[in-house]
Amino acid sequence: MKLFESVPSPRPCHAPPDARETAARPPHPGGVRDVFTPGVDHRVLEVYARARDPRDPLELRDLWLGRIEHELGGDALRPALAETWRASRPRRAVEAEEVLSSRATVRFVKELFNWFFRDDLYGELRDSARHILSSGSIDEERWGLPQSLKECIRYALDRDWYGYSDSRGRVPAREAIAGYENARIEGARYGTENVAITMGGTFAISTLADFVLHGGPRPAAPALCAIPNYPPLVETIARRHEVRLVPLASEGGRTSLDPLIAALTPDTPLVMLQTVGNPTGAAVAEEDLARLIRAASPSTVIVLDECHEWLGDYGKRSADRAAPQVVRVSSLSKTWSAPGLKAGWFLADPAFIDEYYEYASSSFGGPPSFFYTVIEVLARLERWHITGVETPGPAEAKEFESSYDIDLERLRNAYRGYRVERLRRAEDLTVLRDAATVRLAEIPGRVLPPRFSINTAVELPGWDDSYRCFRDVLRETGVSVFPGILTFCLSGGVVRITTARPWDELAPALDRLRSYAAPGQGG
Repeated sequence: MKLFESVPSPRPCHAPPDARETAARPPHPGGVRDVFTPGVDHRVLEVYARARDPRDPLELRDLWLGRIEHELGGDALRPALAETWRASRPRRAVEAEEVLSSRATVRFVKELFNWFFRDDLYGELRDSARHILSSGSIDEERWGLPQSLKECIRYALDRDWYGYSDSRGRVPAREAIAGYENARIEGARYGTENVAITMGGTFAISTLADFVLHGGPRPAAPALCAIPNYPPLVETIARRHEVRLVPLASEGGRTSLDPLIAALTPDTPLVMLQTVGNPTGAAVAEEDLARLIRAASPSTVIVLDECHEWLGDYGKRSADRAAPQVVRVSSLSKTWSAPGLKAGWFLADPAFIDEYYEYASSSFGGPPSFFYTVIEVLARLERWHITGVETPGPAEAKEFESSYDIDLERLRNAYRGYRVERLRRAEDLTVLRDAATVRLAEIPGRVLPPRFSINTAVELPGWDDSYRCFRDVLRETGVSVFPGILTFCLSGGVVRITTARPWDELAPALDRLRSYAAPGQGG
């Protein structure tokens, strides 16, 4: 049985000429927003002021939704929630710092996140959602795994490779990841001892929070979570330890780490940071990241969620990312369009990985062995791609163990197909993102042009509440947008639009937004 014995033709291109023409135009300058700050506004403070128990996240959620139902009037779906709001009254004065340091805030946003998907978008409002631009994921049928990688999954199934394995992952796969990451990090010297394969990014951060924050004396200082951020990641940390949310502003596509550095103390046990923001697509500069790492205590574990570092030119990552207290998390969810595989890895100091081995072997045994081949192959092919290999030779073929029975011509064909799909996919998704940015800038609102990822943040005119914006826009246009509050954007009406949709779906949805979002509309 030979790997790459039968690899289908690469997927076709999915960005049509009119999308490319739109993307080539500069966005209207009046519709562009260059600065974004996810602070705490009056709407958030009002909910905390009215709560009988501001430590109860479910009451906070119901008050937030109840206010929206009250404001919707005749369009309200849940009169009981509206009555909850009308029966409330201001009870206390609340400051922004109380909100950012409250355990209830993290759970409140997570509960609102759950409600959005479970009860609203895919619940009572599902029939209204004709255009879903709120998923945060790619249309996998158009831009899924490259065919060469799909062949690896078929191959592993035919070989019955789904038995027990090392709790850190199979050695050849970890070796391939180390080589790939060395090619990405200037001056890094990763080996298999630095790598642990995981069940995706969210699972990885959950296990890391458990591993780092459970056991031993509890640090007095809270863990720091930069916002915007993904609610499941922040909630999994808050379950283990006190958390303080740290709002990070971005300007011109660059995220400032100054507030995070200022919040550090010698006792800070953990920092969790997305190196590319969701929903902004803004990136952390390497020199700022180096300042953060050097300012932190050696005992502070810095977890970098790098999953959104794609669809943009990040350039060389500095060797500071390979510092002993830094843990770098990656997954197949975004870059390779495979969130359902729940596969990824993290890199850390060998001593950290050694201790994590005991935790993993006791807690979940190990990652799914079925996916080791696809992880190994994508790491090798991607390393060749980013280091400029045009055609694999005998040296590249020898990287694979003999049991794969690699034939050089088949390997070249598989790599050629991988590169075609990889480049075509990146071009398609970048075109669609840029075209959407141009179209959104024509709306009487302001769009935040992203540097990376598939999400675009936009502030439509007339709304100061992003969840209310979602409800109004869905009702009037059939377009579902993602409320910014669900990524801890605790001020204003900014919403997120996922642009990785076919143009024949994306363009009509943007037309509907443009026709509705005119001055005077909204709440």
